[in-house]
Amino acid sequence: MSPLPDRYCPTDGVRVPGDSLAWCCPTCHGPLDLDFSPTPASLKSLTGRVNSLWRYAETLPMPAPTLSLGEGRTPLVPLTDKVSAKLDFLMPTLSFKDRGAVLLAELALLSGPRRVVADSSGNAGTSVAAYCARARLPCTVYVPLGTSAKKLEQIEAHGARVELVDGNREAAGRAAQRAADEPDTFYASHVYNPYFLHGTKTYVHELWEDLGGRLPEVLVLPVGNGTLLLGAALAIAELFGAGLLDRRPALWAVQAAAVAPLAHAWAEGAEELTGTTPVAPTHAEGIAIPRPPRARQILRAVRDSGGTFLTVTEDGIRHAQLDLASRGLYVESTGAACWAAVREGALGGKSAVVPLCGAGLKSGLAQP
Repeated sequence: MSPLPDRYCPTDGVRVPGDSLAWCCPTCHGPLDLDFSPTPASLKSLTGRVNSLWRYAETLPMPAPTLSLGEGRTPLVPLTDKVSAKLDFLMPTLSFKDRGAVLLAELALLSGPRRVVADSSGNAGTSVAAYCARARLPCTVYVPLGTSAKKLEQIEAHGARVELVDGNREAAGRAAQRAADEPDTFYASHVYNPYFLHGTKTYVHELWEDLGGRLPEVLVLPVGNGTLLLGAALAIAELFGAGLLDRRPALWAVQAAAVAPLAHAWAEGAEELTGTTPVAPTHAEGIAIPRPPRARQILRAVRDSGGTFLTVTEDGIRHAQLDLASRGLYVESTGAACWAAVREGALGGKSAVVPLCGAGLKSGLAQP
């Protein structure tokens, strides 16, 4: 029997064994969730534990780590008297994606594939490449044309093979999925593989610990494929279910106005994506996802939390990036999107945390 929990399809309930290399539901081909309902440790019992995301061992669906680079436990700093920023750009590969990538690499080691494949607009591919390098696993990352040169350089520096796909982010995903269907291949998908979400949820477990067993009124989160938001929803459910949280925060999801399929669906009161929404170039390449596979789950999570969707313009992103830099925080354009959404008073005095997800050196300053 596999020591790993089973995966299942949230749409039709089909189950997949924990040690299977299957990357999607064999019936509907949708993303999988994990049959795993942990109980987090109390605040007091966390004292003296390892200073990484692995301090929340009870909530992670993996054995003790072998590949850790010290990921997690990023600083929380104030931006205003009500809004703080969590500096997830200070991760080993300079992106929050390390939270999920380390779990994918650990899972790949247990699965014993011949090779690992991933698709990405840059940061997830870099994280997977780094942790595969740590695991000595051959890795290929499929990226769309137009991906930032510095991100490609970082992926290749870790020894991964880069496959440039002539098309958009979705085309890169399709290319990776074709490769993932080949024998003995592990698909390190930050979208389809639920282990990634159980890594990103540590963002909220850290906030809860750093704030003394509470969370702000609002968590403002960038949403493309929604991996950070869905991870946040998992952690909130775990903490609240264990009686460690007396109030659930609202989830405010931020999209670039240029690529905002979820915000459009939200505005129409829909439970799923509605038709085809306009797509334009955006500085926020990390959240430029026209058709996120977990759209229904994202919309439900925001709705259940009492949250909302916000969109930001390209000028707003650019000005927010410069404003953060003027405060000593140099982040990439996508990482500035949440601050762009709330810095002019949209929160109405509510307490909130925004994530700064990627370092500015990955893509440079957004140009007018």
